[in-house]
Amino acid sequence: MAVALTPARPAPAEDDAPRLIVSRGSRGDAVFRGILRAAGLSSFVITALILGFLIIRSSWAFRADGLSFFTKQDWVFVNNEFGIGGVLPGTLIIGLIASLIAIPIALATAIFISEYAPGRIRRILIAVIDLMAAIPSIIYGVWGRFFLMPRVIGTMAWISRHISWFPPFRTTIQATSSTYVGSPMIAGMVVSLMAIPIITSLSREVFSQAPQGEREAAYALGSTRWGMVRTVVLPFGRGGTIGACMLGIGRALGETIAVLLIINASFQLNWHVTQSGGYSVASMIAGQWQYASGNQLSALMAAGLVLFTITLIVNSLASIIINRSRSGAATAD
Repeated sequence: MAVALTPARPAPAEDDAPRLIVSRGSRGDAVFRGILRAAGLSSFVITALILGFLIIRSSWAFRADGLSFFTKQDWVFVNNEFGIGGVLPGTLIIGLIASLIAIPIALATAIFISEYAPGRIRRILIAVIDLMAAIPSIIYGVWGRFFLMPRVIGTMAWISRHISWFPPFRTTIQATSSTYVGSPMIAGMVVSLMAIPIITSLSREVFSQAPQGEREAAYALGSTRWGMVRTVVLPFGRGGTIGACMLGIGRALGETIAVLLIINASFQLNWHVTQSGGYSVASMIAGQWQYASGNQLSALMAAGLVLFTITLIVNSLASIIINRSRSGAATAD
């Protein structure tokens, strides 16, 4: 016996519209969201307040000296003879030296920890790197002044004697043992030790997020471990590692106590990195603060405003690069 089946009537078009699911949070959820939102906005408010405070307190220095504040290499408040013309390049020189030392070591360490180190050794190395990041900067400064500096003076002399064809390694005075004491090179070496843990930790986290499927695909195509790292891990973490390096550079530019303990203070620009003498903006502020009053404080505030702006720009660029990278997108997801 045949049964006739009548087709079902099509559903109205309005029933095909996707349903809007709305979750009604509890009062506790609303309070929690409000606390998190306020905490996030507070960082912008605090940064804006610091910026406004520095602008107000440094206004006298910029009115008195104008743009020559960035070119003068004196710090004598007679006829407004003060400026950071020698100190600001010294900050960049120390930061550059620290970056040239720290970035290769940190990236190599991060690759070894994430890709090559056995499990037990990996845990030990991660703990050591985290411990290095937690050591106060004054400890690095004391160690650099009393342990490292006497032991690298001979190396500085050798560099100045055999690589003097490179102008930054040339000395302009008669070389003695005191010529190389407190040089920007030694200060940069100590600061690099503080930048290495930051770059290593961030880079290791980025490398560990490389997709497992792409790793296995590289191995399936006959790649070696280094080939996999070179074709999968490093391209995936390129943006994240650049951001990590920039954050390390920001730490190097803003370092204060370690540089103050090591370098021989001089407001004159010293391009010869193995020769004694130099200053950074942060160490100058710390060194001159106890003797400053009135307009001198305004000049120090102006120097702090310049350093704050440079650091803010470097960190902002690092954040943008990380967020636009594959590793940054994976972290955001």
